[in-house]
Amino acid sequence: MSPELKNFLTDNYNIVLYLLTWFIAMYRYRSYFDTVLRFFPVFIMYTFMTELLGYFVKNYEEFQFFSDSRYTWHNVIIYNIYSVISFLFFYYIYWKVLKNPVHRKWLKYGSLLSASSYVVSLFFQDPFHVNLYYADLVASLVLLMAIWMYFKEKKAEDNPYPQKRNLLFWISWGLAIFHIFFPFIFIAAYDAPRIYTMYNLHHLLMILIVVMYALFIIGFLLGQRKAFR
Repeated sequence: MSPELKNFLTDNYNIVLYLLTWFIAMYRYRSYFDTVLRFFPVFIMYTFMTELLGYFVKNYEEFQFFSDSRYTWHNVIIYNIYSVISFLFFYYIYWKVLKNPVHRKWLKYGSLLSASSYVVSLFFQDPFHVNLYYADLVASLVLLMAIWMYFKEKKAEDNPYPQKRNLLFWISWGLAIFHIFFPFIFIAAYDAPRIYTMYNLHHLLMILIVVMYALFIIGFLLGQRKAFR
């Protein structure tokens, strides 16, 4: 193994994890191909391609967006676009699986609030150079609300199948654990960089990504079509 490849795998193991998750998702596709999660492998591949592009933009001149030497390594814009798409994707999933009309209405209003927060952020933050972290915070809170409503409905319903066989159950836990911390880590990175460095919050972010995708993988391996909702 070349030193360059070894360094890439060591520093960007999350990218390898995305690809591994995609392979497992495709291998187990028959267990959820007719559910609202049928496009989830596409989303995972989009995540993989986003991270890969981000790596190339940061490290290789041919892929960089800006000619100004101060900003050549900036790849933030692709992650801001990714955030908007990913939140909309998961809002759609929970809107489809929620049964309570009140819960669906709350999610609809929460989605509009989330979208509005990204629009408002454009007036105060440059999306080409800064993560829209306050909008991410709003969007994460809305997603956590959607997950809470989903768990509340699951607890109330009479389901003969164990939750460990429900793919969306594992995905929901993975998303919940990640989004409880994710926006605050980004806020610290920009507004409190000393704390971000002192407590090595980037390492915590990477751990959260590993935990989230590990739960996704468990869900793919244990999930059964008849237990899905």
